[in-house]
Amino acid sequence: MAYNGFAIDKYPDVEEIIRKLDALRDGPIYSILPEYLAEYEDQYFNKKCLKSKEMIDEAKTVIPGGVQHNLAFNYPFPIVITKASGAKLYDIDGNEYYDLLQAGGPTVLGSNPVEIREKVIQLLNTCGPSTGLFHEYEYKLAKKISDLVPSVDMFRMLGSGTEADMVAARIARLYTGHKNILKMGGAYHGWSDQLAYGIRIPGTKGLQSRGVPNYVFRHTDEFFPGDLEDLEKKLKRNKLDGGTAAVYIEPIGPESGTRPVTKDFVKGCEYLAHKYGALLIADEVVSGFRIGLSGAQGYYGINPDLTVFGKVIAGGYPGAGGVGGRRDVMAHMGAGLDSSGKKVKKALCGGTMAATPISCVAGYYTICEIERTNAIEKAGRMADRLVAGINKSIDKYHLPFVCFNQGSVCHLDNAGTMHYFIDWSKPWNIPKVLKETSARQKEMEHMGAAYMAEGIITLAGTRLYTSAAYNEEMIDDVIARFDRVLSKCGKL
Repeated sequence: MAYNGFAIDKYPDVEEIIRKLDALRDGPIYSILPEYLAEYEDQYFNKKCLKSKEMIDEAKTVIPGGVQHNLAFNYPFPIVITKASGAKLYDIDGNEYYDLLQAGGPTVLGSNPVEIREKVIQLLNTCGPSTGLFHEYEYKLAKKISDLVPSVDMFRMLGSGTEADMVAARIARLYTGHKNILKMGGAYHGWSDQLAYGIRIPGTKGLQSRGVPNYVFRHTDEFFPGDLEDLEKKLKRNKLDGGTAAVYIEPIGPESGTRPVTKDFVKGCEYLAHKYGALLIADEVVSGFRIGLSGAQGYYGINPDLTVFGKVIAGGYPGAGGVGGRRDVMAHMGAGLDSSGKKVKKALCGGTMAATPISCVAGYYTICEIERTNAIEKAGRMADRLVAGINKSIDKYHLPFVCFNQGSVCHLDNAGTMHYFIDWSKPWNIPKVLKETSARQKEMEHMGAAYMAEGIITLAGTRLYTSAAYNEEMIDDVIARFDRVLSKCGKL
């Protein structure tokens, strides 16, 4: 399938990528060599980022860890960003960076596009950011999403992807009358108690969810990504104990495609969910309006019952989340009546600051601009060029690193950290897995620091998002910077 309006030109060879990731995980750790890491710390962070370090040290006196957002934690210390424009970020010391973090994914147009900013300023000059009452752009945004995503008849704006995933489970339980939730192992569906299960790597169950009591997960389980037999086995088991209300998937694979899945697997999830009376919930917090105007679901040819949106729905502005789906399913978000007038139970849902005028205006014009400029395809083309260039450097320096992309969502894996899994039939091996992933995660952080010192900001040193603000000349410059880092890597 060519681009044809999507960010993906050619779907990656999933079996080949998994084979490479297996080899990366099972082999010795390769990373930035210690002497070069020390050089980056000394010459860049300790000399060119002094204001950032000073501010973070001061912030630690009033903010736990010194930052308010997990994405900001970086080795050796967080960088303070003061300006964002297009494909670039600028820090408090005046250093310039290529932005491959993209605020975690939402800025498909690039950072702070003037077309959206002007609309937001107009709103602030008239209505202000929030009133607590209805605004016309609540309707305009919902209508735009419904027009573009075939599976969405109705849409409800919320404050975050976490909130949208959380209420989707409530809707599914009310609609189906079933109680259990199955989610893709390793996928992140927000940090609400019941869904903070099996996150980051498959099989972790509640190990990564400190502060959440285990009894909360009584009706939540995970299935192994790519394994339809495992999904069906758990659907069959649930049939004997309250049924399955929902099957959650990230269509491009868990953790934004860190562990990619095949098209057949995605379609198989849809088939099995419906076979056992469950709703299919597509978590498109990252992929929605990044893979295609109809979401990743449009590319894969599936028709989920509910879709969770986030990030881009507010154009990078606060209030980035929502859930949409079939009219009869979404009736549980309304006033207690479905389209035929039949009374239905209403899902508990709140959010004083959901669907604010500022988030709806920004989201509406962002999606319009993405559509008008063909930004999704352009970002995908830039990602294809970036990945091809990085893979040339990987081959040149004989590194075992794995680099691939699904549209404008790119992965550069140096340690295979996210490719581990926990097998509870071998409990004696769990401490070893946790120790190994911890060591490898540390090297992800070191790689992220090296990239930053070369003027590239990534997500956790392994995930890269391109935007339509990039051009070929910029991408080639980014590739050259990655090449400088990869030339300093080797076996530890």
